[in-house]
Amino acid sequence: MPNHFVRITDTKAMDELVDGSKEGTVVIFKHSLTCPISAAAYDQMEAFEGSVSLVEVQKARALSDEIENRLGVTHASPQVIVLRNGQVVWNASHFNITADAVAEAVRKAATTPAQGQQARAGD
Repeated sequence: MPNHFVRITDTKAMDELVDGSKEGTVVIFKHSLTCPISAAAYDQMEAFEGSVSLVEVQKARALSDEIENRLGVTHASPQVIVLRNGQVVWNASHFNITADAVAEAVRKAATTPAQGQQARAGD
């Protein structure tokens, strides 16, 4: 399978993601380059069949902070955030990140209009 990760490093890319979520579902993966739990989550995200916007936390700390501030999701690493219509519709961290869980969140987001509510893995 070809690499479906798109690295993002700045707030301009974040603006584009939020705008893009008005046309389709956006998946953001905050990844730590030094954490074994994050390495396991990376493997899961490799198995996810969709585009993934990858934030390598150590290389884009300001962007990681901007995501937390703008989207209102407390930082974790690893972390997956699903956006639809400019809103967070689902997020998960650590061992709750699985390819199947992300795929299900994306499916639900694509078929349900955003109501400003978000789900967390395990809800």
